[in-house]
Amino acid sequence: MYSLDVNFLKDRPAYQKKPEKKGGIGLSLPGGNLTPMYIGVAVGISLPALLGVGWWLLQGKSVELEGKVSQLDQESKSLDTQIENLNKIKTETSAIKAQTQSLVTVFDQIRPWSAMLQDLRDRIPAAVQIENFRQIPPITVAEGQPPNNPAGGLEITGLARSFNDVNDFLLSLQQSQFLKSSETRILTATLVDAPITSGLASSAPGVTIKPPQVVKYTIQSIMNNVPASELIRELEKKGTVGLVARIRTMQQTGVIPK
Repeated sequence: MYSLDVNFLKDRPAYQKKPEKKGGIGLSLPGGNLTPMYIGVAVGISLPALLGVGWWLLQGKSVELEGKVSQLDQESKSLDTQIENLNKIKTETSAIKAQTQSLVTVFDQIRPWSAMLQDLRDRIPAAVQIENFRQIPPITVAEGQPPNNPAGGLEITGLARSFNDVNDFLLSLQQSQFLKSSETRILTATLVDAPITSGLASSAPGVTIKPPQVVKYTIQSIMNNVPASELIRELEKKGTVGLVARIRTMQQTGVIPK
């Protein structure tokens, strides 16, 4: 038969093995793969470092941008000053051009009386005489407004042998470059006794010589407002050399167009 040999001494407390005590804090590191823990530590350390580097780069870029903004502000102020000076120059130039154009306009409206009188002498028929010649001031349409024709007009009075001679004189004046054809007309034309000169007076007592009748006329016209620069050839024909030379000089400088 078999016998059981059981040692009950091992179950006593005196025979129990006591655990070994280790020095230090009683912390135990987990066993197994520690790579995830190392990665987490590395990320925790590197993230603040990256944030610090990024902040430093942003600060440097901000300073650089502030410098560029300040430089652009200075350039903008300089450009504003230059633009203001250019605007002043443009304003002054426009004012000078306006004054020059006004002077040129007045100069270009000059009608030399020497040329006009010569034109009348060339156009008057042989049977027509001029007694009086006067200039008519320009007519202002509305108060405060400039006249339509600053040159004004003229009025001619005299004697003619017949009505036909007066009409011939009118037609001749209507062809003048210095007068407006549509505004040249006969105001009055009447038969009157011709004035007797001392040479024709009769010396015999009681003898009366009846003078022949002639036509006393009045012709009125408006001066042409064509610029003098367009009448150069006509002015040259009438001997107005000085005005023609001045106009050509201004045409060469570009003040008056050719």
